[in-house]
Amino acid sequence: MKDIFGKAILDYQQGNYTEDILTETSISEEDVLPVPYLFRGYDQMPEIEQKALELCKGHVLDIGCGAGSHALYLQEERKLKVSAIDISEGAIKACKKRGITDARHTDIQQLQNEKFDTLLLLMNGAGMCGYLKNITSFLQHLRSILNKGGQILLDSSDIIYMYDEDEEGGKWIPADMEYYGELEFRMSYKGEKSDPFPWLYIDYNTLQNAAVANGFNCELILEGEHYDYLARLQPVE
Repeated sequence: MKDIFGKAILDYQQGNYTEDILTETSISEEDVLPVPYLFRGYDQMPEIEQKALELCKGHVLDIGCGAGSHALYLQEERKLKVSAIDISEGAIKACKKRGITDARHTDIQQLQNEKFDTLLLLMNGAGMCGYLKNITSFLQHLRSILNKGGQILLDSSDIIYMYDEDEEGGKWIPADMEYYGELEFRMSYKGEKSDPFPWLYIDYNTLQNAAVANGFNCELILEGEHYDYLARLQPVE
C-alpha cells in the first residue's frame, strides 16, 4: 500500500510542505486534511483528545500514532513511558526525528508478548478494524496486551447524520451495507492516490454492546460537538 500519509508528514517536517492531503470516502465528497494539523500541540487539540491525554497512565501504547503529537506530549509533558506504533513507515520516521524514544513501524495485530497500562486510539482509532465484524477479534487482541487494571481510550463518531432522511424521518442506508459506519476510504497527495481501504466509524451504543460482549466495562467519557465521543474500556477482572 502506498504510504501517502507518511510522505506528506515527512515532507512537512523536512520543509517541503506545499499542499495538503485530500481524503474521500464512499459516502462523501473530497475533503482536505491539513498536514500541519498532524503536528498540532496540546493547545490546538480538540477537547476529546486533551481529555484522553489527561487520562493516560503507566506505560502507554499510542496505536496509529501518525506524526506523533499525542505520544510526544505524553513523553515530554506528562513524563510517561510511551511506545508509538503506526503502519506508515514515513510517520514512524517522523516520530523518531521528533524525539519519540520508542517508535515502531508495525501493525497492532503483530504486537505480541508485551503489556501496557493504557492503549490509546485517537483520531477515530477504532477505524482500523475496517468492518464491524472484526470488532470482537480486535478487542480480544487489545485485551491480550493490557496489564491488569489497564484501560483502552478511544474516540469515534456516529456518522448516521451523513445519510439522507426519508419523509418519515428515517435514514436511507444502502441495502448492501452491513453497518452504516463502514466506509471505503482513500487518500491522495501530490498527484498520488492510495488504494481504497475500509475504515470503521462506530456509534457509542454499538461499541458498548461489543465491549460488554467481550468482557469490558465501557464508559462514555466525553461527547464532542460533531457526533464524536471519547470512551474508556476496562476489562472486567
